[in-house]
Amino acid sequence: MSEAPLTILAGDIGGTKTVLALFESAPSGLHQVRETIFHSSAYRSFDDVLAEFRHADSPPPDLASFGVAGAVIDGRAHITNLPWVLEANALAAVTKAARVTLLNDLEASAYGVLFLGPNERSMLNAGADTHPGNVAVVAAGTGLGEAILYRDGACFHPIASEGGHADFAPRTDEEIELLRYLRTRFGRVSYERVLSGPGIHNIYDFLRETRYAPESAALAERLASGDPSVTITAYGLAGTEPLCVKTLDLFASIYGAEAGNLALKCLSVGGVFITGGIAPKLLPVLQNGSFMRGFTDKGRFATLMERIPVAVALNPRAPLLGAAHFALRGGVTNRN
Repeated sequence: MSEAPLTILAGDIGGTKTVLALFESAPSGLHQVRETIFHSSAYRSFDDVLAEFRHADSPPPDLASFGVAGAVIDGRAHITNLPWVLEANALAAVTKAARVTLLNDLEASAYGVLFLGPNERSMLNAGADTHPGNVAVVAAGTGLGEAILYRDGACFHPIASEGGHADFAPRTDEEIELLRYLRTRFGRVSYERVLSGPGIHNIYDFLRETRYAPESAALAERLASGDPSVTITAYGLAGTEPLCVKTLDLFASIYGAEAGNLALKCLSVGGVFITGGIAPKLLPVLQNGSFMRGFTDKGRFATLMERIPVAVALNPRAPLLGAAHFALRGGVTNRN
């Protein structure tokens, strides 16, 4: 007699959007029952989001797991770009789930990439045949997240970090000038000030104010009427504004360099995954060579870097899938 399926409430909680989904366990894996996307800033608290997602007469889930954009310490998290505070014990009382887990969103994303199919990733570097090993995960979006999948020989164990808030380390004269410019605005400059949605705007402002190229009247009007980073990205991908094209190229180069930094720190010969909301949208830019030149520009370790596989995760639901699998598998997955 087969066991009854478990119901799992999973969430990907970020500064821009929050995604909640209900899953059921099945012999073939997880089956999604429903999913809803919420604009995070429209809600005063995560409890309000939960109340809207859950039906009053619906049975409680067996398990709940939420990936959150912030550090999780002792079952408590403050969302980095939101005035939300989440506590596992309080959420257990609200959801009535037997077990509630909070994990960093990049920790959840790291779990999730293990369950992506071949058509849900785009290779930036095929790499070489290497021994299975650690995997690095880097994600630029509203902020910059980083995580590591440590491989113990049989299983992967995700390790959360707040590496996106480490100091920005420029490599070229141009990047040194970028650092000086950003220091006048922010004082201390982290990688997140550069590698994020707002970071795209910061790079653009630097290039404009240092007169890399003139800003057209049409572009200035568009920048004033909407999300500047979205506008810069659109013009950069279209190739119609030199300032925007250069912004995306510099962004990709620094993105590759920082992904390479994390790969070196954890010796991720098992590969590097680029996740988050920005990478799929900038895929043509990431494929033009700037990213991998930044990634492999590691002096005596350049040859090693060339052998590491690098892929962009195309499925934006990787953190949600990771949170659900984390709940189902108790924090350890034996997927290779």
